Amino acid sequence: MPDALPPLKNDRFLRAIRRETVDTTPVWLMRQAGRYLPEYRATRAQAGSFMALATNPELACEVTLQPLRRFPLDAAILFSDILTVPDAMGLGLYFADGEGPKFERPVRSVADVDKLAVPDIGSELRYVTDAVSLIRRELDGQVPLIGFSGSPWTLACYMVEGGGSKDFSRIKAMALNEPAALHRLLSVTTDAVVAYLDAQRQAGAQALQVFDTWGGVLAPHMYREFSLRYLQRIASELPRGDGADAAPLILFGKGNAPYLEELAASGAEGIGVDWTVALADARRRTGGKVALQGNLDPTVLYASPEGIRREVGRVIDSFGAGPGHVFNLGHGMSPDMDPEHVAVLVEAVHALGRGQAERRD
Repeated sequence: MPDALPPLKNDRFLRAIRRETVDTTPVWLMRQAGRYLPEYRATRAQAGSFMALATNPELACEVTLQPLRRFPLDAAILFSDILTVPDAMGLGLYFADGEGPKFERPVRSVADVDKLAVPDIGSELRYVTDAVSLIRRELDGQVPLIGFSGSPWTLACYMVEGGGSKDFSRIKAMALNEPAALHRLLSVTTDAVVAYLDAQRQAGAQALQVFDTWGGVLAPHMYREFSLRYLQRIASELPRGDGADAAPLILFGKGNAPYLEELAASGAEGIGVDWTVALADARRRTGGKVALQGNLDPTVLYASPEGIRREVGRVIDSFGAGPGHVFNLGHGMSPDMDPEHVAVLVEAVHALGRGQAERRD
């Protein structure tokens, strides 16, 4: 971890994840650093490609800090990609124009699975940990920094499909026809994710999030076997540090509403939820064991300022009185969203959340 860094000036986010009292509801946004900001697009053009941007610590730092210059957000999140781990495992990540991420060497057979190994984080992913350390220094204690990884199941989806998918037919076929091979793939990927997140923590990340973007595509029995099991392993095995330096873990999953009780029992400090479950229900079902993060439908950012404020208030009211809420979107932002609408959202969260905090006393 970087030495001699200043104390945090704004610790709302970390206090909320620890379910401690805060003066107002903290807010950060998934994909808050991204294509909706003109300054991001300019930096991306300067880099020449997405991968050139993501693998340059100085430019990744610049992009991470850009939204904080515009909005009074309560946390920064490392600018990177969830597919850095399988790329470091030798699968050859690239981005095709208009098609999203793809792998040159997808995992399609038992022999392919047997070739996989945990990468050397210190060399293969040094650009990520260097970016984390640089961002921490440049933040100068302004807000906490969140590191992240994709979940084992979500990474496996891209590794087996070779890119995005409409029906995930290849990986579901592997789950049905070669379950032992898929478990080996998920196991080595879990080991890599734990090592990767731990390296980010040691480099200076003050909280860690796992994105289980595609867990919701699974039938319940398959989710528990091929996704939840490995999220539980991460929560159990990931070192978090001690005392004031402890880095809480947040498990986010799109479509994870049916499994909130099991996720809350995993040992993670926070659970991120999408907009398909009311926070009041999520809070009741998790019994105060974890903080809750979410859960505004991202498309609300296309609404009028009045509509945004109304929906922000609805989310805050749904969570209700008491500690343990971090406001966020139920999934990531889209490139055509208006930065001015983001400003309205952040201001509304702090204004309405402050009123809620006063009612908690």
